[in-house]
Amino acid sequence: MAFDAQLNEELNAACTIWLRDITRGNEAALAAMYEASLGKCYALALRITRTRESAEEVVCDTFMQVWRDAARYDPARGQPLAWLLNICRSRAIDHLRQRDRAQAHEDPASLVPGEEIDTEDPLQLALAFEAGSMVRAAMAQLPRVSQQLLALAFYRGMSHQEIADHLDMPLGTVKTHLRRAQEVLRAVVGEQLR
Repeated sequence: MAFDAQLNEELNAACTIWLRDITRGNEAALAAMYEASLGKCYALALRITRTRESAEEVVCDTFMQVWRDAARYDPARGQPLAWLLNICRSRAIDHLRQRDRAQAHEDPASLVPGEEIDTEDPLQLALAFEAGSMVRAAMAQLPRVSQQLLALAFYRGMSHQEIADHLDMPLGTVKTHLRRAQEVLRAVVGEQLR
């Protein structure tokens, strides 16, 4: 256990230097970082994607992002190895989302399997209407941009990265808006159910 911790410490120290050099355009630093951390990245990508081909693609995407975003690494926010593995994890999840893309549909609600509503039973109709009204009321309380992001994520099946690219927004901003919107929806709908 202490041996692994020492290896990770040494790798983090080396990665810090390599990231500094990568920000200066040093391709040899990227190659060295790749060689030193490939096993960890590949293992994580394989665990998430479950196929060799997908894991290899994720690792390539990961190091392309490291090359582009090395200057964005902030040592105050964590170790460089954690930063690298977080990028790998995000790329692997994005890869899975792209493999299982949702199709846009005119009426997405019609695609959701649910209980058949007895149109002869006024109580069933009232309950179904109330549930739909709660969600619509909760959505109406969100800012317009949050409503749009939720629609792209849940009705069009777009990944966070696809939404960021589509709207020309930073990825972190998209994630923050979606997280806050979901929190508001949970709170509003939960309050209405009490």
